[in-house]
Amino acid sequence: MTPDKPHFLGHRERLRERFLKGGAEAMHDYEVLELILFRAIPRRDVKPIAKDLLTKFGTFGDVLSAPIERLAEVSGVSEKVALELKIVQAASLQLAQGKVINRPAVSSWSSLLDYCQASMAHNKNEQFRILFLDRKNILIADEVQQQGTVDHTPVYPREVVKRALELGASALILVHNHPSGDPTPSRADITMTQQIAEAAKPLGILLHDHLVIGKGEHASFKSLGLL
Repeated sequence: MTPDKPHFLGHRERLRERFLKGGAEAMHDYEVLELILFRAIPRRDVKPIAKDLLTKFGTFGDVLSAPIERLAEVSGVSEKVALELKIVQAASLQLAQGKVINRPAVSSWSSLLDYCQASMAHNKNEQFRILFLDRKNILIADEVQQQGTVDHTPVYPREVVKRALELGASALILVHNHPSGDPTPSRADITMTQQIAEAAKPLGILLHDHLVIGKGEHASFKSLGLL
């Protein structure tokens, strides 16, 4: 007599079928996490782990963005499991970046915002990055310039302009995140942006915009009339 299969094996098969038929849109976040965990944990019911991850970190994006040492705080999350989650995060960022790099920034604006959200919205500390554009507004480089604390990132206008000259950039888009989730520009953000614009202008480098990334939303200096 053939022993019954563990109950979670049938569950895995059903989840995979649902994903193939309807994609991630037809599934809950914890179920998508289960699909990722299947590879790292082949012989265990992973639904409780997926739900614990979401309970601890909040959203699917927050789970993928969490540091490995924080992920390991969840029962059942080994180094192998954490690595699997970080691989998925890296792949999603590569995909998002591929839609904007070497393309016109203005005509790819929606994809540009998606990329900035994916790469920065879930960071626990402030990060300041610069998008460098050529004369045709093609995105030629995307670089993280500074890493900061939960509410501050030191930015040096001279260093920003120096790097733009090294890359032969004709225009810039500044991007930084607010870990609080509220993208409203601070007085310090406004002052720093004005300083960079003033330093770049005499050298023929245009500052197109400064985007502040929050969780699920953003603020544009240009749209707000701050540039």
